[in-house]
Amino acid sequence: MSLMNFYIAFHNPIWISILSLALFFPVRQLIWVLYVRKKQKTQGDVSELEKKFLKKRANFTSILLCIVFSYLYVDQIFN
Repeated sequence: MSLMNFYIAFHNPIWISILSLALFFPVRQLIWVLYVRKKQKTQGDVSELEKKFLKKRANFTSILLCIVFSYLYVDQIFN
């Protein structure tokens, strides 16, 4: 199997992974900041424990968001 055949068979998952990884860190930071600001509006002060919990929540949300966006984007561009 040549490298070209391998690329044609697996180019979508490779590009989805690369784009998801590139988007993950800025999206996670943006979502985390929005969560913390929302919590600060309702509570006033946010503890470090709550910030860690919100960071985990932002991780989960950004993973889902980045994978879905990357899939849709790669599907539109390459197909």
